Amino acid sequence: MKLSRCNIFFVLTIIFLVPACSNEGEKSPYSEMLSQPKYTSLTDSIKKDPKNEELYFRRAILLNSNDLPEPALADFLKAWSLQQNEKYALGASTILLDKKPDSAIRFISTALKKLPESLLLKLSLARAKNNSGKTDEALSVCNEILLGNPQQADVLKMKAELLGKKGDNNEAIRVLEQTYVLTPYDIDLNYELAFRYAEAKNPKALTICDSLAKTDSLGNHAEPDYYKGIYYSNIGEKQKALSLFSKAIEQDYYYLNAHIEKGRVLLDTKNYNEALKTFKLANTISPDFPDAWYWMGRCQEVMGLKEEAKLNYQKAYGLDNTFTEAKEAADKLK
Repeated sequence: MKLSRCNIFFVLTIIFLVPACSNEGEKSPYSEMLSQPKYTSLTDSIKKDPKNEELYFRRAILLNSNDLPEPALADFLKAWSLQQNEKYALGASTILLDKKPDSAIRFISTALKKLPESLLLKLSLARAKNNSGKTDEALSVCNEILLGNPQQADVLKMKAELLGKKGDNNEAIRVLEQTYVLTPYDIDLNYELAFRYAEAKNPKALTICDSLAKTDSLGNHAEPDYYKGIYYSNIGEKQKALSLFSKAIEQDYYYLNAHIEKGRVLLDTKNYNEALKTFKLANTISPDFPDAWYWMGRCQEVMGLKEEAKLNYQKAYGLDNTFTEAKEAADKLK
């Protein structure tokens, strides 16, 4: 369920501006919902003890688990208004961060005045700023946390993500390597580091990918072959890359990025018909995938099919209006 700007404002108003409920019973805009059987036990307990913040917290958890973020947010915030406990603030900030990061920034900033030492709230603030497009501010928060806590792996990973977003891939790799020393068993970190190495043409990508493949005894993960394919493509060994992308697709037919990278290799080697077939296959698998439309357009443009190319660029941009490269490509085709 998506929280609208008006709904979030309404929830925040209910919590912060409406006077505390009397012992006669809780007044709530969600009363009908909260009277449903799955919530009645907690709702009845709250009516009997409306100052018990833990009851609101428990009901918020239940509501959120049932994909009802608006009443869950109201309960998290009510619990927080009764007692400034970190877990109540984190519950509220998690919902706001997902649906409305600007509201999350405001709430977390206020909460941190009450709990200035909370590392989790500070990390949530960095994530909210990142989600709001405030990359430099998010990076500043991460650096502030790391000044006093240099071995916080989650913060280091967040910092590496932000550095990559800014295009500072070498520094992102350095931070990921620092994190790897702390948590070499973190599989997601291994995958991220392998990808960064591959993008940087660093042969360490091959070592990590081989290690990841060995731990994947069931062969469920196509990423090791995909990342190795990126490495070989970047260093100009296109046939090796093509073979590895094909192998990744054999492991996971729906791995859209592998289809796109395979098509790009075919395009680079001037095998235009096969490239177009590959991009069209990705488009068939997921018609809402803007990259497939874009690369179909790139291939068609090279083949001289400029009208078709322009339409596909426009479709890519229509699916993702941040895909400015697609818009610029379409605008160039008069």
